[in-house]
Amino acid sequence: MGWYDPTARPMPWKAIKDPYKIWLSEIILQQTRVVQGLPYYEKFVEAFPTISELAAADDDVIMKLWEGLGYYSRARNMMTAARQVVQDYDGRFPDTYTDILSLKGVGPYTASAIASFAYELPRAVVDGNVYRVLARFFGIDTPIDSTAGKKQVAKLAQDCLDVEQPGRYNQAIMDFGASICTPRQPDCKHCPLQEKCQAYLQNTIQLLPVKVKKLKKRIRFFYFLDIQAANHTILQKRIHKDIWQSLYQFPLIETEKPLVKVHSLKDTPVWQELFSDIGPGIVSQSQSFEQTLTHQKIKAVFLKIEPQELPKTLPDTYFCVPLPEINQYAFPKIIDWYLRDNSLYLNL
Repeated sequence: MGWYDPTARPMPWKAIKDPYKIWLSEIILQQTRVVQGLPYYEKFVEAFPTISELAAADDDVIMKLWEGLGYYSRARNMMTAARQVVQDYDGRFPDTYTDILSLKGVGPYTASAIASFAYELPRAVVDGNVYRVLARFFGIDTPIDSTAGKKQVAKLAQDCLDVEQPGRYNQAIMDFGASICTPRQPDCKHCPLQEKCQAYLQNTIQLLPVKVKKLKKRIRFFYFLDIQAANHTILQKRIHKDIWQSLYQFPLIETEKPLVKVHSLKDTPVWQELFSDIGPGIVSQSQSFEQTLTHQKIKAVFLKIEPQELPKTLPDTYFCVPLPEINQYAFPKIIDWYLRDNSLYLNL
């Protein structure tokens, strides 16, 4: 608490007590660095100054604002939670830990952060920074991604909490982890906790905290069909419970392995239903694009197809969009990369 300086890392959500804006910042910063999340926070606050305005907004408008931030389930949960607050709490953000925790997409960390920052409730936050500080200071070698490790650190965090100033303390320990007790090169030389830090005394700084689980990424191969005719193209909305739910994409063919020749796509049901009554015309192939997600890696190739006309009738999941209006739709990052790409294409 003596080390903490609120002005050292100024953030627009630090000096406020508005639970809506604190909640908004916490949702945006889940699995996102501050430097990336800050402009999104500012955009959302400007577009939706109150939670009621956010709850009333069109889903596509929100998804477009969120575009590029990733982990899109956060945006869907955010919309649901905002509507919960309007429906269940008359638009007033709940003021108890239990009620805050009941909101969609809010876990113990986020609920504790809002409860302590907005209402000064004595709830300790436990994020990656806190895990790291406590594991090193107390010399905890229980894996922090295990059930036992999580319980151990959560209890320690609550025991260490300054119940008189929980909001300030929580912000202090998180800032300490972000600026002093960093993952790879902690500034032990200027650390005020150095004399009692078990990791420093036992020379185990680089070994703590311990993690045991390693994610094995699944590789998926996507072939997107960018069909253009008469200054229009074809899109569809991803509605299934998979990556990028509620975002838009070009017609997609997914394969189990990369194709040596993309001509084999012509035998797939998607190709057949789109080109059953017209010839595909000129087909050119993009470079390969890759996007790494938490549990999987996407390898995508885009086929630009220019028939003389678009299909007269489309399956229910597809719709035509004028090319000048395509930027109104929220796309996954990998499609944004393709749309911004000016490379030459290989004609097939």
